Amino acid sequence: MKYIVNSNKNIEQAAADLEAAVANHSFGVLHIHDLKATMNKKGVPFEPECRIFEVCNPKKAFAVLSEDMAMNMALPCRISVWEEDGNTKIGMIQPKPMLEMFSSSEKLSQVADEVQTTLTAIIDEAAA
Repeated sequence: MKYIVNSNKNIEQAAADLEAAVANHSFGVLHIHDLKATMNKKGVPFEPECRIFEVCNPKKAFAVLSEDMAMNMALPCRISVWEEDGNTKIGMIQPKPMLEMFSSSEKLSQVADEVQTTLTAIIDEAAA
């Protein structure tokens, strides 16, 4: 259910390349959460770098929401860039199995499959 790849890049470069790859695939970055900065600001000492990207393709989101408005709770898609044991990782929870947990709609499954294929390509491009 998780798709995670290792990258030889540092966090900053991987995050910048992820942002570019998102745009290359007709998705947009809605927001980037800097988990380390947020946790530290709240008084929780947190050392690993972690950036959580909220990404969306409006046409795909429209297709999902037109079929089942309650799926807004699963949107936007998230891709994370983080460090773990000295390694940079880029990953996501795969949209198709997640969506299938909440809906048996064949139309939603098809859209989720398309989104998953694109997000996998985005992650692979950013990690390379």
